[in-house]
Amino acid sequence: MGHLAAAEAAREQLGLERVLFVAAGQPWRKVDREITAAEHRLAMVRLAIDGEPAYELCTIEVDRNGPSYTVETLEELRESFPGCELVLILGQDALVDLPNWKDAERVLQLALLAIAPRSGRLPKDDSWRVLPGIGERTVWLDMTPLSVSSTSIRARIRRGSPVRGLVPAEVEAYFRKHKLYARRRKASSV
Repeated sequence: MGHLAAAEAAREQLGLERVLFVAAGQPWRKVDREITAAEHRLAMVRLAIDGEPAYELCTIEVDRNGPSYTVETLEELRESFPGCELVLILGQDALVDLPNWKDAERVLQLALLAIAPRSGRLPKDDSWRVLPGIGERTVWLDMTPLSVSSTSIRARIRRGSPVRGLVPAEVEAYFRKHKLYARRRKASSV
């Protein structure tokens, strides 16, 4: 629901014609971890955005081989949509991490950053401000701060805690049906 809230806030406040939900292919920071299969992630995004004509699933990263880098995705989108201003919607936590991204300065050249707040205040860590021109290329979305993350939702599912209101009902039904994120049982010894 946090992704949907940020998308809607950006669409309304920035007058966006459409919002592309880019499903990560092979996240470069998770190459050593097991991630949910792309088919499931794509299906859940489809379910989450179904019925909203301004929202569209973008498979550009899933279709690409190798690790996914935002800068490469933005370059491809720039070629696909010449003349359009690109807006990259990020959570406040991603903004703080931006200086560690591949070609972070190029990301700023390619897209305006629309930031969804995680708390009611600016991040204490100002390291993101080291990127030249970031102040002029960043817009803070006026919305209720998001205090939930995908990681915390997956942890709730593993613990068997409820997630109602945190994910669309159709998405919850999907991951329950396919037993995604559920507790892994320890192998029993005989």
